[in-house]
Amino acid sequence: MKKELAGPPESDRFEGAPHPRETLAFFGHEAAERELLDAYRRNRLAQAWIIGGPEGIGKATLAWRVARFLLAHPDPASPEVQNASSLVVPEEHPAARRIATLALADIFLLRREWNEKAKPPKHFTEIRVDDVREITRAFHRASGAGGWRVAIIDCADDLNRNAANALLKLIEEPPERSLFLLVAHQPGRVLPTIRSRCRKLMLGALTQEETVAAVEGLGSPWSGRGDEIAAAAGRAEGSVRETLRLLGGDAMAFDAAVARLLQSLPRVDWLGVHLLADKLTGRSNEDAYETFMRALERHLDARVKTLSRDGAPPARLIGYARAWDEIRDLARETEVFNFDKKAMVLGAFDRLARAEGA
Repeated sequence: MKKELAGPPESDRFEGAPHPRETLAFFGHEAAERELLDAYRRNRLAQAWIIGGPEGIGKATLAWRVARFLLAHPDPASPEVQNASSLVVPEEHPAARRIATLALADIFLLRREWNEKAKPPKHFTEIRVDDVREITRAFHRASGAGGWRVAIIDCADDLNRNAANALLKLIEEPPERSLFLLVAHQPGRVLPTIRSRCRKLMLGALTQEETVAAVEGLGSPWSGRGDEIAAAAGRAEGSVRETLRLLGGDAMAFDAAVARLLQSLPRVDWLGVHLLADKLTGRSNEDAYETFMRALERHLDARVKTLSRDGAPPARLIGYARAWDEIRDLARETEVFNFDKKAMVLGAFDRLARAEGA
């Protein structure tokens, strides 16, 4: 079910793929789905949840799955809820159609909005306090229609400080029968006062088989590519979103080139890095830049896990954490101030080399 809305691009949609609210199939995470369903049928559904885990593994799909189920079955004591084995709602159900088209009065989506005034227009880099205030006003105006008010935040990592504090106030003083579902790629970066008021539900990476099945389920142009999908899924480490990114153009070859440069650390092939950075400059290379950033994340994650397993001293691990924080800051400044991406790439390799050689 794919029903793209007219209007600007959606920051929480991977271009060319169904939005999570349109995705009825769900792969993996059976225990997490069961936990949510059990809490609801026992009328013990926490008011706010952080659904955490790596990007692209189905967190937003699960959040919309919950919202769809509550819209279809607002009474937890109903036979449909008590006898349910999952949160699935048939595609032909009115709740599914309303969710897919965002034709809703009581379900709210908080995400990075489109900045038409930017040159060129693009999404804001953060969820702003004005976005939260707009949702807050609508949230209190909504009748609930005897059912639920549901707010999906996708993703909580994007909230700036003021926006996070405004959301906290809404979570603390909500109308009756309100539910907040916060999608978070890094739950530890969510405001501590928000975390303390949420029940945490952590999702792990999908298996390669689950990732392949999820991609095949998206239909054309993603499905039917056999070994190509399997290879991309193997590189993507359980992320459907990353698998789709790697299936685009020459992304697999580019990802492999980045991996070779990272594997040579702490020795830096500066000629190779400069050539790589040249490929990331310009507004037409956003996909390559995204591939580069995801490759950095995978490299850092793998190195930290290896060092932890091998009993590396804490100072070594702290060096990697500091390098990743500095790289994130560089990336954010590059995006916010439209800095040269080449300088960001060179700075990233410099920091990684220092962490590796410590």
